[in-house]
Order: sequence, then C-alpha cells, then structure tokens
Amino acid sequence: MTSPLRRRVSASLVGVAALVALSGCNLGSFSTSEKAPPAAASPSPSPTPTFDSQFTHDGTFQSHVEIDGVDFVYTLYPTKSTPRTNEWFPKGNKYFSFTFQAYDLDRDLRDPFKTKRRVFLDRIEVESATTTTSGTVERPYTLNAKAQTITFDPEPLAGKYGMLVTSPKGAFELRNQPIGDLAADTKGVTLTFRASVRIQRSAGSSSYERETIRQEVPIAIFASDKPTQAAQIPVDAN
Repeated sequence: MTSPLRRRVSASLVGVAALVALSGCNLGSFSTSEKAPPAAASPSPSPTPTFDSQFTHDGTFQSHVEIDGVDFVYTLYPTKSTPRTNEWFPKGNKYFSFTFQAYDLDRDLRDPFKTKRRVFLDRIEVESATTTTSGTVERPYTLNAKAQTITFDPEPLAGKYGMLVTSPKGAFELRNQPIGDLAADTKGVTLTFRASVRIQRSAGSSSYERETIRQEVPIAIFASDKPTQAAQIPVDAN
C-alpha cells in the first residue's frame, strides 16, 4: 500500500514533467510562429568605371621611374575641393595636385645630403587627351613652364639647371589644377607628364646628364547629367 507522502511526491514529479513539456511546446510554437527578420538592405554600389584608372580606384597615383640608380617619383592626388574621384563627371571643374621628387638609391635615406647626387628639374610639361564613345578627342589640360617659377615654394633651391628636386631638400609641387568641362560622352582623361631633368654623375661632380622623365596617368570620368561639385577650400589647402 502506497503511503500518502509517496503519492504526494509522485504527483509533484508528474506536475513538474507536465509543466516542462508544456513550456517546451510553447517555446517551440513561439519560435516557429515568429517571422524571420528582414535582410539588411545592401548599400548601393559605386558606379563602375569603364576606364581603367589607378588614380580613380585608389584616390591617388604614385609611380617610380628608375634611371641610373635615381628613383623619380610622381605623385598625383585629388584636392579637397573635389576629393571623391567616383564623382568626377564631364561637366564642372575637377581639381588635382601633383608632386615630383628624386631619390638617390645609391645612398641610404638617412645618409648626409652632401653624399647624394643632385637632381635639378628644368621644365615640367603636361599634355592631356580624352577618351570618348564617339572617338572625339579633347585636350582639357596643358602645362609647359619653368618648374621653379610655378612650384608651390616661392623660393626653391635652384641653380643653372633648374630647381633642386633631390629628396629631402627639394621637391616640385603644384596644387589645385583644374580639368574643366568635357564632352558628355567622355569616359576618361589621360595626363602625360614630362619632366626635363639634369642628374649629377656623382656627388660633388660638375658633370650632369640630361633626361626626360615621362609618365601617363589615366583618370576615369563617370557619366552624369549633373556637374562635378567643387567645394570652396582655403588658398593653402592641397
């Protein structure tokens, strides 16, 4: 014969088991009746350029041209006026800046400057040509000048061969150069840089060799009916 205490314990265990089963059923019903959360909206992709351009993709361009152990470095970047290169459209001004320097690779960067070969920049030239779907070619930007008369530094280190561009004592810099209105079907602009330089044969030597450092820089232009938006920037901004 079962005692009253044992009957109460058994009844309690049955009640707990039933509650657990019921709770599990309710939780299962809750989870299956809830709708799955909506997927997060994907951000709109940036326009895909149809003109291959490191400058446009990376937001800057740098090249290294080595001649006789001297590394000539062109660096091109958009200015703060029009910094978003994926919003460079045919209409409106698009602004860029560029620098040009030389490094004597025969010496370590921290070696005394007097042990490095001097490089002087005489003239800097830039030509441009557009690529369009119609085949029409425009030349929206040109430059041909004595480097020391237009560089950002009003008092560059200069000599009879031009301005010094051996790093770290010298560098050519030109800021906020505009590429203006282009034909509506323009896909890109290619800038061709030419720097006429004199390279010292050895540190302290009076003998120099003449070279021309050439570099092409493609820039993508995106189709749009609206003009490129240019912001006002301080006169000393780059």
